[in-house]
Amino acid sequence: RGSSPCQAHPALSPGANGEQCPTPSPPGSPGMHHDSCSIAPLTPSQSPRSEARSQQSPSFAVVVAIDFGTTSSGYAFSFCSDPEAIHMMRKWEGGDPGVANQKTPTSLLLTPEGSFHSFGYTARDYYHDLDPEEARDWLYFEKFKMKIHSTSDLTMKTELEAVNGKKMQALEVFAHALRFFKQHAVQELKDQCPSLPERDAIRWVITVPAIWKQPAKQFMREAAYKAGLVSPETPEQLLIALEPEAASIYCRKLRLHQLIELSCKPQPNGLAPDHAIDSSFRQAREQLRRSRHSRTFLVESGVGELWSEMQALSGGPVSHGHAPCWGGTFRVPCHCRTPPCPRLSPGQGAPLRGPYGAVGVDLAFERLLCHIFGEDFIATFKAKRPAAWVDLTIAFEARKRAAAPSRASPLNISLPFSFIDFYRKHRGQNVETALKKSNVNFVKWSSQGMLRMSPEAMSELFQHTITQIIKHIDALLKKPEVQGIKFLFLVGGFAESAMLQHAVQAAFGPVCRVIIPQDVGLTILKGAVLFGLDPTIVRVRRSPLTYGVGVLNKFVEGKHPREKLLVKEGKNWCTDIFEKFVSVDQSVALGEVVQRSYCPARAGQRKTIINIYCSATDDVVYITDPGVRKCGTISLELPELGDAGSPPRARREIRAAMQFGDTEIKVTAMDIRTAKTVRATIDFLSN
Repeated sequence: RGSSPCQAHPALSPGANGEQCPTPSPPGSPGMHHDSCSIAPLTPSQSPRSEARSQQSPSFAVVVAIDFGTTSSGYAFSFCSDPEAIHMMRKWEGGDPGVANQKTPTSLLLTPEGSFHSFGYTARDYYHDLDPEEARDWLYFEKFKMKIHSTSDLTMKTELEAVNGKKMQALEVFAHALRFFKQHAVQELKDQCPSLPERDAIRWVITVPAIWKQPAKQFMREAAYKAGLVSPETPEQLLIALEPEAASIYCRKLRLHQLIELSCKPQPNGLAPDHAIDSSFRQAREQLRRSRHSRTFLVESGVGELWSEMQALSGGPVSHGHAPCWGGTFRVPCHCRTPPCPRLSPGQGAPLRGPYGAVGVDLAFERLLCHIFGEDFIATFKAKRPAAWVDLTIAFEARKRAAAPSRASPLNISLPFSFIDFYRKHRGQNVETALKKSNVNFVKWSSQGMLRMSPEAMSELFQHTITQIIKHIDALLKKPEVQGIKFLFLVGGFAESAMLQHAVQAAFGPVCRVIIPQDVGLTILKGAVLFGLDPTIVRVRRSPLTYGVGVLNKFVEGKHPREKLLVKEGKNWCTDIFEKFVSVDQSVALGEVVQRSYCPARAGQRKTIINIYCSATDDVVYITDPGVRKCGTISLELPELGDAGSPPRARREIRAAMQFGDTEIKVTAMDIRTAKTVRATIDFLSN
């Protein structure tokens, strides 16, 4: 993590059997990074060597899970002594009167000096009440989670832009938010259990989208360290949970009375539903227990992005303790980041990237405003009247949630007075004139200062997002590997939308039964608690990318290109060869490790840095191939050699073990001669 490069490049030397050793590209090669340390020679293994390590889970008194959502966030917890009871956080202050809020908006307010002021409803309401001129100096952040995924060159210094245009390091913003959750949760735990020690008693779980890459996951971990949730010295105290995994873990525990079938929801005409979830669901679950090949399909419709997940339940008994299982080894082959089923070739299950959730509807509304009032005006208004812009988005959020396919009456969206006044001063005309000139169908002006949106107009705002979701699910269901799907679950924040529910039921109701759990917006949060109680519940994951390092092999005339030839000590080597650790879509069991041995080139060498390369395909030959990129580094900090009686030039072997089956890539290392642990860190942010 953040290590400085070596001052000198160690000399190249072959491995023990002279076959291969890891090396950077020779000078002048496209793969060479002159600002990074050359890596020490590798003692080759003839084939990737893996072995399962026993999972030693430290004991904790309580698990606290934080669902850091794009639109709203919350936390839940469970005491390890009573794992069946999942406690939701206290009701948040603020929000609509009379409404119990089990989540709060992902909104952060900092003072003009950049210090923490408030989070959630409190932040939103306080910012709303600020004088417009004063509000321009405050830093208000909302829906900032998506920036972490959309930033291609994420680093510790990546910045986020507040509503007023001011920038701040993203790590600080996320740390402020996580620190708020920590203080809120710890205080509630102390109130319930005064004897609970704050330090080392809590295992924290933070949810992230499954499509997040390793840098984004590491970024969230670094933010948690900065927020004081855990210490970098005890990384096992923090787990990163994948949102679709958490949702599916929770769905597996649900009983019939906790499920709602969309075709059975009360009809607008008051008629009773055709049928209810009955014994067929219980029978299907029993079939899953007994069958080695049955599958169920889960769709996680997130508030910011869409991820889909298919569970293939097969194989022998599940070894986790208390949670009932639908049968066999719990496998998670994909989350739209990887192919949607085992054995599919790379690229068949292309991820649905982008704001295909509630945020997509928000963006459609903003585009509508730009069409009516002008893109330049909306940009100016957001910069000059940031608090009023937040008021407008709040007003739209309330009406968006009221949208339904069966609705016949218009939806009125209040325009802040400052919007109406600012437009008149900026354009020299009133908003009603702008609306008439825009020729926008189904949107009218109300003399009460409101945009009157017809049901058709509101439906149009949902159309693009829902169409993309339907197309994606349809493409997955047409795969031959997932034929026979009987149940489709909608979970996550956007799954609360009646518009989405209706569209999915209309599209797929004839082929499978579409189901939503009760408290559908809390599914991920509750599942994350279960994951924290038993991280081994997910036994196998699929690698989203091909990972490896660059090595030297003996140069073979006619096989290797001449530009890869490197002559060293009279021997011909082929440089830049990509040696794989794992391949894209490869199943990797939890606890399974890939081992490699490294030999420092100099006797007194204190640090070795190994470049990690990745690719979205499996047909990689050289680290300079198209699509191959350096994605991270492994840093080995070598202790000084003692006088153990060994010859001064004795060969030193460092064995590194990399684990790819968890939600994060991990590395450990050991000095073979002394059997002592070598400090090993893996870094995806300082690339």
